[in-house]
Amino acid sequence: MENKIICLDTSVLIDYFRKKNKQNTFFFQLTKKYSIFAVSVITEYEIYIGSNSEQEKFWNNFFKFLTILPVNSYVIKNAVEIEKKLKKTRKSIDIPDLFIAATTLENKMALATLNTKHFQNIEKIQLITLSSTLRT
Repeated sequence: MENKIICLDTSVLIDYFRKKNKQNTFFFQLTKKYSIFAVSVITEYEIYIGSNSEQEKFWNNFFKFLTILPVNSYVIKNAVEIEKKLKKTRKSIDIPDLFIAATTLENKMALATLNTKHFQNIEKIQLITLSSTLRT
């Protein structure tokens, strides 16, 4: 089991929540290899904004076991740098994903995601995908 902290994208959490059989989720596969997880405060926001009061109980408990990474000045500067580089290549990224990526990079973590296309054009980001996890 690796000790490095893995940042989870919102897509990983939604997949975990929606599937009845948790063993069929990407997050479950990740727990076989990694033991420490974090999320950006942006992911926390995205989860809660899409939750009803019953679902919030599940997420309140779930988030107790994760580190919540804040957005700070360094993350903002990273986000600006990423956005400028993407604009030069005529690529774009949704603002929440931009901040999730910037948070992940600032904290020198890999990002586990089911939405590779959202992050694939960002330099230096290390993505952990379902296919890469199943191979190892």
